[in-house]
Amino acid sequence: MGHAGMAAAAVRYLRSADAPPVEALPRPALRCVGEDERAPVGQAEFRRVLGNFATGVAVVTAPFTADTAQAPTPGSTPDSPATPAGFACQSFSALSLDPPLVAFMVGRTSTTWPRIARAGVFCVNVLSAGQGELCRAFAVSGADKFAGVTYDAAPVSGSPRLAGTLAWIDCTVHAVHTGGDHLIVVGRVDALGASDGDEAPLLFHKGRFL
Repeated sequence: MGHAGMAAAAVRYLRSADAPPVEALPRPALRCVGEDERAPVGQAEFRRVLGNFATGVAVVTAPFTADTAQAPTPGSTPDSPATPAGFACQSFSALSLDPPLVAFMVGRTSTTWPRIARAGVFCVNVLSAGQGELCRAFAVSGADKFAGVTYDAAPVSGSPRLAGTLAWIDCTVHAVHTGGDHLIVVGRVDALGASDGDEAPLLFHKGRFL
């Protein structure tokens, strides 16, 4: 079974009734060169150069269900089991028109991703220029990210649809692929919508919001 098949099987297992409490995946030991060779690109330089690419910012959310409560992991504080799941995401993109697919990337050590995987659905909330603080709230772990946040339920998945965003995309998890120390999550679009205003999007560039 290839990486894609294993990832898809993992999602099916996470959604099964027999699955144990979910935990974050361990950080993989990845090397593209031998132990005695110099890495072709240093991590600091990689971050510095790629930071020149401005990205939009979104919050990916999933509904709370009884089987998505996050179990504690060593050295971490779980998200509140009585709240939905959500995290700030810079790696969202459109993927396909026919069928309508989108994608986002999430770190394999994310404590929120297992909850989204078990729900099997998610909503992408595209943030507006004035929602920097909202983004920061969803970028932390171990806190109630939804405290004081206004939202309703997306029409198909029931995932939190945050107020004041530029657009929302309601999805079902379609496939999951491995990508180094991240997972590439593909979603099938079930419903979507956009605001009627002309507010600018929230952008991230060189470590800060624009």
